[in-house]
Amino acid sequence: MADGDKIIGITTTIPVEIVYAAGLKPVDLNNRFITSPEPGRMVEDAEYAGFPRNTCSWVKGIYSAARELGVRRIIAVAQGDCSNTHALAEILETEGVEVVDFSFPYRRDERELQLELTRLCRRLGTTPQAAEEQKRRLDIIRAAAREVDRLTFEELRVSGEENHLWLINCSDFCGDPDKYAQDVELFLHQARSRAPRPQGVRLGVIGIPPICSDLHATLESFGGTVVFNEMQRQFSMPYRTRTLFEQYRRYTYPYDIFFRLDDVERELARRRVAAVVHYVQSFCFRGIQDQLVRRRLQVPVLTLECDRPGPLDARSRTRIEAFMEMLSE
Repeated sequence: MADGDKIIGITTTIPVEIVYAAGLKPVDLNNRFITSPEPGRMVEDAEYAGFPRNTCSWVKGIYSAARELGVRRIIAVAQGDCSNTHALAEILETEGVEVVDFSFPYRRDERELQLELTRLCRRLGTTPQAAEEQKRRLDIIRAAAREVDRLTFEELRVSGEENHLWLINCSDFCGDPDKYAQDVELFLHQARSRAPRPQGVRLGVIGIPPICSDLHATLESFGGTVVFNEMQRQFSMPYRTRTLFEQYRRYTYPYDIFFRLDDVERELARRRVAAVVHYVQSFCFRGIQDQLVRRRLQVPVLTLECDRPGPLDARSRTRIEAFMEMLSE
């Protein structure tokens, strides 16, 4: 199999163990988009190709990333991510990309999830047993990612932005788990030797990973200390589980908001979080859930909405500054 044939794009975190068991190399198209030198230009390219202005910029970035990387096959989550993914997959399919669909059952139905895992194994040409072997391999690496998280909220030796970057890359381990393992161990060695950071107001950032490039730095510049990145932590599969099925049934991102908030409340208490920034992406259905977040959480909540990649605009920075001043008072 040629190297290009081994690459398979993913549109969100999926059972990556199955991909590695099949001898393939997963590429998280979200990460390739947002870490590119020109993510704004990639959004514009998608709009030039026909994507509406009032469509999530993450979807447009995924489309451009797939085209620029020459991806010939992708795994698209048909349930448990975003309805825009359906149309994105259809467009890519008309452009010659093979689409492999996978679904997380909405109510976490045990039988349906088990069937989806088995079906994905069959579609990619591997077995559940081989996928379980990959889980045991990746569990060791994920333990290092959990240590990055612990150093963030227990010892304050890792910044919120560093936490964000290491945990979010657990979606595909940058296509090379062995190298990711080496790099994270080196980072942990350096982090453990640091002095703890000065503690400001302990903050949590919940919601999908932000498209803006400087959210964490801005929060800390106004006296915050980010000790919790909700979705990034979920991408690292933070629970110790015995089987692939159990792991992806406990993974909160694709399921209902109430299951997610159960986990968020536990973590806010464990990490002694004083306030939360709820990040919502423009034109994303998850923005509707903000009212449920505010009703449920017993800490102050700042809802922050952004559209395109790049630094925060002046209005958002002013809102963050006012929120932090309120918390200080």
